Amino acid sequence: MQRDIWAGVDIGGTKTAVVLSRNPPEVLSRIEFATLPGRGPQVAIEQIVAALHKMLSELKSTTASLRGIGVSCGGPLDSHTGVIQAPPNLATWIDVPIVKILATEFGCPVVLENDANAGAMAEHRYGAGKGTHHMVFLTMGTGLGAGIIIHDRLYRGANDMAGEVGHVRLTQKGPVGYYKAGSVEGWASGGGLAQIAKSVLHDARRDGRKTLLLELPQEQEITAKDVGLAAEKGDALSRRIVTICGRKLGLALAILVDVLNPERIVIGGLAMRLGDLLLKPARESLRKEALQPSLAACSVVPAMLGERIGDIAALCVAMGDTRASTAAD
Repeated sequence: MQRDIWAGVDIGGTKTAVVLSRNPPEVLSRIEFATLPGRGPQVAIEQIVAALHKMLSELKSTTASLRGIGVSCGGPLDSHTGVIQAPPNLATWIDVPIVKILATEFGCPVVLENDANAGAMAEHRYGAGKGTHHMVFLTMGTGLGAGIIIHDRLYRGANDMAGEVGHVRLTQKGPVGYYKAGSVEGWASGGGLAQIAKSVLHDARRDGRKTLLLELPQEQEITAKDVGLAAEKGDALSRRIVTICGRKLGLALAILVDVLNPERIVIGGLAMRLGDLLLKPARESLRKEALQPSLAACSVVPAMLGERIGDIAALCVAMGDTRASTAAD
């Protein structure tokens, strides 16, 4: 039987999505469920397998029609051996051989990739990076990671660790990200934005300044979403917090521009939601810091795929199958 179906599995700490496609990025069918990492990996893996069988059955297909399965998941992981190695948001998933499990069940190539690399593949093929040859994709969610495209190919580095720009230290002191104070992730991520807000709000309470954020219950932890919503309503202090984050992001972008000389840097997460509130100060810092010839060749834009990126990224992992594994391996 002709193998004509791609499958994608996007595993996150909160939810897991399983999709089928004949012509990506179009999705034929999709099933989403709570990952519930506290219960360990087995329950979620059984649901992944069941979801694939169910959707294939509904297509009046068989497992033999699968061309390949792509699995996108936060790191650390080993894409060569296909093993998930207890990511922070999946702490109970210790050395899970997800590629071997799915390849044995479905008898088709299976590829595992970290979510930042998978997102880079998706935005390069179908999104804001389409048409470029050299591109960097930043995941700007709770944390910050990067996927790097060079000469139209994903760059993984010597041992799959390329792109960990969140670990780079910008300042000796500051918000903590990637277990390091003053790191790029500490300053320029959702988690970092919340830490900046906490510090700024402490000063605002002391000085009696007004801000929409102080109208939130004092026992409530301030989140990046809270700051963003207040900033969009014109709250001056919230906009200042976003500006601080944006300026530090610009310093990180300058490092990427100077070292990698990309044509485009595509930023997901907060950049999609906050737009120029975040990107304007980021671009201003970038202009001050980066080498001008390199900067002239590079644009900085928000990601285009929005909430669909996880599904499309997992499909792209399947399609970009350079290290496929099958049950026969």
